[in-house]
Amino acid sequence: MHTNADLVRMRVARFVGERIQPALYRASVPLTVTAWEVPDEPVPFTDAVAATFEPFEVGRRWGKPWGTTWLHVTGAVPSAWATENTEVVVDLGFTSGQPGFQAEGLIYAPDGRIVKAIEPFNAQVRLASLGGGEAVDFYIEAASNPDVGGVWTFEPTLLGDKATAGTEPIYTLRRVELALRDDEVWQLDRDIWTLRTLLDELPAASTRAADILLALDRTVDTVDPFDVAGTAQAGRETLSAVLTAPAASSAHRITAVGHAHIDSAWLWPTRETVRKCARTFSNVLDLMDQNDDFVFACSSAQQYAWIKQHYPDLFSRIAVRVAEGRFVPVGGMWVESDTNLPGGEAMARQFVHGAGFFLREFGVESTVGWLPDSFGYSGALPQIMVAAGIRSFFTQKMSWNETNVFPHHTFEWEGIDGTRVFTHFPPVNTYNSTLSGTDLARAERNFAEKGAANSSLVPFGYGDGGGGPTREMLAAAARTASLEGSPAVRIATPQRFFADARQEYPNPPVWSGELYLEFHRGTYTSQARTKRGNRRSEQLLREAELWAATATVRTGAAYPYDELDGAWQTVLLQQFHDILPGSAIAWVYQDAEAGYARVAAALEAVIDDADAALAASAEVLVEGSVFNASPFEVNGVPALGAAVPGRVGVARIERTDEGHVLSNDLARFVIDPSGRIRSAVDLVRGREAIAPGEAAAELQLFRDTPVQWDAWDVDEQYRRHGEPVIGVDRIEVVADSAQRVALRVDRSFGASRLSQEYALTADAAALEVTTIVDWHERQKLLKLAFPLDLHTDEATSEVQFGHVRRPTHQNTSWDVARFETSAHRWVHVGEPDFGVAVANDATYGHDVTRHPRPGGGTTTLVRQSLVRAPLYPDPHADQGEHVFRSSLLVGAEIPDAVREGYRLNLPARPAATRLEPLLRVAGDGVIVEAVKLAEDRSGDLIVRLYEAYGRRASAAVTVDADVAAISETDLLERPLAQPPALVDADGATASLRLRPFQLVTLRVRLG
Repeated sequence: MHTNADLVRMRVARFVGERIQPALYRASVPLTVTAWEVPDEPVPFTDAVAATFEPFEVGRRWGKPWGTTWLHVTGAVPSAWATENTEVVVDLGFTSGQPGFQAEGLIYAPDGRIVKAIEPFNAQVRLASLGGGEAVDFYIEAASNPDVGGVWTFEPTLLGDKATAGTEPIYTLRRVELALRDDEVWQLDRDIWTLRTLLDELPAASTRAADILLALDRTVDTVDPFDVAGTAQAGRETLSAVLTAPAASSAHRITAVGHAHIDSAWLWPTRETVRKCARTFSNVLDLMDQNDDFVFACSSAQQYAWIKQHYPDLFSRIAVRVAEGRFVPVGGMWVESDTNLPGGEAMARQFVHGAGFFLREFGVESTVGWLPDSFGYSGALPQIMVAAGIRSFFTQKMSWNETNVFPHHTFEWEGIDGTRVFTHFPPVNTYNSTLSGTDLARAERNFAEKGAANSSLVPFGYGDGGGGPTREMLAAAARTASLEGSPAVRIATPQRFFADARQEYPNPPVWSGELYLEFHRGTYTSQARTKRGNRRSEQLLREAELWAATATVRTGAAYPYDELDGAWQTVLLQQFHDILPGSAIAWVYQDAEAGYARVAAALEAVIDDADAALAASAEVLVEGSVFNASPFEVNGVPALGAAVPGRVGVARIERTDEGHVLSNDLARFVIDPSGRIRSAVDLVRGREAIAPGEAAAELQLFRDTPVQWDAWDVDEQYRRHGEPVIGVDRIEVVADSAQRVALRVDRSFGASRLSQEYALTADAAALEVTTIVDWHERQKLLKLAFPLDLHTDEATSEVQFGHVRRPTHQNTSWDVARFETSAHRWVHVGEPDFGVAVANDATYGHDVTRHPRPGGGTTTLVRQSLVRAPLYPDPHADQGEHVFRSSLLVGAEIPDAVREGYRLNLPARPAATRLEPLLRVAGDGVIVEAVKLAEDRSGDLIVRLYEAYGRRASAAVTVDADVAAISETDLLERPLAQPPALVDADGATASLRLRPFQLVTLRVRLG
C-alpha cells in the first residue's frame, strides 16, 4: 500500500520521464553522416580527413573493439531556428554501463580545431562552439572501446588484449541530429532533479519534505503535459519558494571542485588514455567558456605532457585557463602513482618530474597532494611531499576499508620521520560526485569532525573518459549554494578549500604512520613480471645516474640528460596505481614489459658509455674490477666505486645424514632430502634460526578466489586452503668452490614446474634462495615460507627512506585486517639479542604471523607472496616463467637487513678499471640513495641521502672533486628559504645531523 507521499513521488517521476525530458528539445533534424574506419591504430586528424569517407546511416553497426571510426557530419540549420540554443546531439550507441567504460568521441571543426567530446552523459555540442552560422560541418573521432568492466561481474574476458578482442562491430549509431534546446524546460528539469534528490535524504515526516512534496505536486498540475514548453516557466514559479529557502547557518559547508579522475591506464591502454584526456579537457574548456566561475582540478603531469605532445593547440588553451587560476594543476606528481611499491628515489622523482613540469610549463607551484584512488599510502609519503613543497594532501580510497572505519576526515598525517601534512579525506566517499542531494547529504552525514569543524571537499565530474563535469552539475551547484535542508555548496579551488579548512581547524587530530588500505592486498603481488621490471629499472637508474655523473665530473663526458629523463618518465608512468599494482588489462602489461625492455637497453648503454669514459681517462686499467653501486663496501670494493673484489673465508658443501650442509665461518644451513631448510645456525652467536620441527624456504600453494576483485584482492580466507609443495624431482649440487657453493632442487606440481637454488658465498651469513617458477596455475597463490624460532610482537618492513614496524599479533581489529602487507627489499623480525632478515629482489607482498608451539612459546612465520594467477581483468596474468631471489640472513639487526637489501638488489657488474668513489660518507646509518646532475642542467651535483636505521645520526659527506659550495635544497633542488641547522659545509665536506629517517638533498656546486 502506497502512502500519499509515495504516490506524489511516483507521479513526479513519471511526469519527468514521459513529459519533461522528451520536451528538452523543441525540434530536431537529422544530419548527414559519412564514415571511414581506421584500419589499425588511431591516426591524426590530418590523416583522417584525407581518407575516403563512405555514406553511413543511423541504425548501422560500427566499431570493432579498440577501433576508431571517423564520422563526417554535415547539414544546415533550419531558417526558422534561433541559433542560440541549437545543439548537435549524438548517440554513438551508448550502453547502460558507466560513462568512460565504452564508446567515446572527439569533435573536430573542419580546420582541425578540437571542439569538445561526446560521452553518454555529455552527448551534445553547442552550435556556437562549432562556429555558428547556417552550415553544419564537423568530424567525430569515434572510439569503439569495449566495456571491459561490464556490470562488474569480474568474469574473464578476451577484450583486454587487442589480439583476442575480435573484429565484429560492437556499437550501433543511434542518433546524429541538430536539435533546438528549450532552455526553460531544461531549467525546470534541473529544478526538479535538485529537489527530488534532496527529498530522498530528508526525514519523511519533516516540514521541509512536506513543503517540497507539495511544491512538486503542484508543479505537475501547473505544467501542461501537452504544452510543456509553453508552461515550463509557470512550473518553475511553483518551485521558486522551496528553491530559494536558504540553508541553515549550521549547514555543512562543501567546496565543490570540478574534477575528472582519469586512470592513466586500466581497462584500456595508455594510448587510449591520451585520447580520454583530450576529450575530457576539451569538455572542460568548453564549459569554462560558458561559466566564468567554474574551476577544474587536474593532477598528473604526464597527462598534461601527453596533451602538449599530441594536441598542442589544446595545450595552449589549457595554459590560458591555468594562468587564470581556473584549470588547476594539483598533485605535483608525474602520475597518481601507487605509493606502496615504488622505491624511495622513484617516489621522490614522481614529485621532481611532476612538480617540475608544472613549474616549467605554467609557473605553478604544487602545494596540494592529490591521490584519491591509490591502494593505501606509505608512511614515508608525508616527508617526501613536504620536501617537494606540498603542504596539503587529498585522498579518498580509505573509504573502501573492509573492516575498520577510518576515524578522521580532516587531520594531520604524520610520517615515519615525524613530518606532518594537513590532510583531508572527503566524507562524500567518491571522487566522481554529481552533486546530487544524495552525495551532499552523505558528505554531511559522514563528516567525522562535527563540532570541531564543518567543511569538506567534494570532487565532481565523470571520470575515466566519462567527460568530466557537466552543465547539469554546475546547475546543481548553483541551486545548492544556499538551500534549506542541504549543505551549502560553493565552487572553488582545492587551495582555497585547504586554506579555509586550516583556519577553521587549527588543531586537528593526528594519524601517525601508514594509511593502510584494508582492501586490494593482492596488488602487492599480481603481475609479478611488471613488479620485477619496476625494481630492476629503479636499480638501473641508480647505477646509470651514479656512473654517468661520476664520468661527467671526472672526465668531462657529456651527461645523458635526455636518456635518463626518458627512462625515468617511463618508469614513473608505469608506477601508476593500476599498472604497477597489477590491476589492468593484458594490453597494459604488454606495453609495460616493452617499456621496461627499452629502459634497460637505454640504461645499460648509459652505463657502458660511462665505463668507457672512465676507462679512457684512467692511467692504468685494472682487470677484474667491478662496480659497486651500493652505499656499502662489499668484499673490499668501496661503496659507489669500483675495485677488484677481495676473498674472505671459505664456503663448503657436504652430504650428511641430515641432508646437504652449506656452511662457512659465519653460518651453517641444512637442506633436507625434501629440499627445504631444516636448520639455519648463526655460528657467531651459536643460535638456531629455524623453529623446531619446521622447514624453511617451503613453497606453499593456496586457493586464491577473492570475493570481489580478482587481481586486486587477497582475502584472509586463503589461509584455510593451503598445502606445501614438497615433491622432489631432483636434487643436484650445481656449484662447489671456495667462493660459492650451491644446491638445486627441482619440483613439479599441477601444470607448473619450479626449481630452487640454495647458494652460500664464503663471506656472508645469508643463504640465497633463487626460485624459478614456470607457472601455469589459475587462481592460486604461491608463497615462500620461513618459520623462525623467534618470539616478537612486531615485524619491521622496509619502505621508502626507512622502515615501519607492524604488529605480528591480532589484538585489535586493525591488526586482524592487516593480514597481508607490503615491504620493499627486506623484512626483519627479532628478539633483543637475535634477529633474522628475509630479503628479496622483486617481491613486495608479505605476511608475518605468530603461531603457538605444542611445548609452549611461538613460531614467527615470515612469508613472501611470490606469484598469483587472477582471471580478471587479465585472464592470463602471471602465466609463464618467473625468477625470484630471496635471502635468509641469520644473526641480523636492522643495519644488517638494510645492507642485505642493497646487496641483493645491486649486484656487482664488471668495470673496465678501478674507480675511487666520487663521494664518501663517514657515519653510521646515513645512506646515499641517489647521485646525479641537477635537473636544471647547470652541471651541479645532486646527492640524496637519508637516515636508514631509525636513529639519530651524524655523518660527513666528502666529495672528491673541486667543490665551490655545498648547500641543502628541497626535492626540486631549490635553496631552502630557512635551512635547518643540519648541514655544515666546509670545502668539499658537509657535516650532517639527521633525525630518524630524515631525507636530505644536497646540491654541490663544482669549481
